[in-house]
Amino acid sequence: MRIGFVINDIATEKANYTTLRLARRALERGHEVALIGLGAFIYDSGGVVRAHAHVPAGRDHEDDAALLAELQSDEARIERISVEALDVLMLRSDPADELNERPWAPNSGLLFAQLAALRHVIVLNDPTHLTDASNKTYFQHFPEEVRPVTCITLDAEEIKAFIAAHDGHAVIKPLQGSGGQSVFVVTPDSEGNLNQMIDAVTRDGYAIAQEYLPRAKDGDLRLLTLNGRPFQIDGRYACIRRYNDSGDARSNISAGGKYEMAEPDADALYIARIVAPKLMRDGMYFAGLDIVGDKMMEINVDTPGGLSMADDLTGIDFSGHLIADLERKVALRDHYKRTLSNTELAMM
Repeated sequence: MRIGFVINDIATEKANYTTLRLARRALERGHEVALIGLGAFIYDSGGVVRAHAHVPAGRDHEDDAALLAELQSDEARIERISVEALDVLMLRSDPADELNERPWAPNSGLLFAQLAALRHVIVLNDPTHLTDASNKTYFQHFPEEVRPVTCITLDAEEIKAFIAAHDGHAVIKPLQGSGGQSVFVVTPDSEGNLNQMIDAVTRDGYAIAQEYLPRAKDGDLRLLTLNGRPFQIDGRYACIRRYNDSGDARSNISAGGKYEMAEPDADALYIARIVAPKLMRDGMYFAGLDIVGDKMMEINVDTPGGLSMADDLTGIDFSGHLIADLERKVALRDHYKRTLSNTELAMM
């Protein structure tokens, strides 16, 4: 199997990223691997989608850090590849990382991915629907019962009215972005700083105001899904509790949060059942549900992380299982002589 991973840029990859673990597992299973930055695509004069890709020279790496060191070294192997010759293209770039310096990059990557899907490359998650999910308004298409009450606006007075209607408690954050950046928890004591909070969030566009869920102080669950269902092996779920005991309200790992394995409770599994039909319809093969109590706070369909953490904390090879699942999809595609659609293959 020939598998490509679309990333923001090889220079910004980190050893604890899920992408590196998946790439290493694919290499160990004997597959060809290529990592493609968002700025590395080419549509050549012959009408072929190509890319300048970082291609690992070896298959055996001591750990993810060793693989990353090879890919980031001055001697890294860079090849001009045909993206159309890949069997699978996994989209693993984070649009939030491009907002300031390269706002053109995420949409460009999706457009090239759509062209690859037309050539019968299995592209995951489905690039047409990822375009629809380019900001957090995608979240509002899921059933109301699993979402906190939300207001999306640029108007500061609308935000203040929403907060007042919720007794002075709310969370405000950017419509576009992730990783806990510019996320503020508002309390009745925040009145003196509220204008500055709103200004910080709306500086680059629309803001989301959400009801505050008291159980968020204990952290949240990141429940990973595969083929639209909770990702599990032999009854063990790829589910992590993220928390922050430093007083920071954000549980994001990138914002200093900590993590431990967790068993999803009945509420989390109910949410997963409710959101599954839309994930399946949209071809969201691999996703991360961020859950507090009986509500889903966010859904990550661009670059869900946590898989390498689940591997390491449990000793279960979730990452290898995902690569094996891709092998199965490629075999199905070929059995049906490439007549199945990308969205169908994404969720089979």
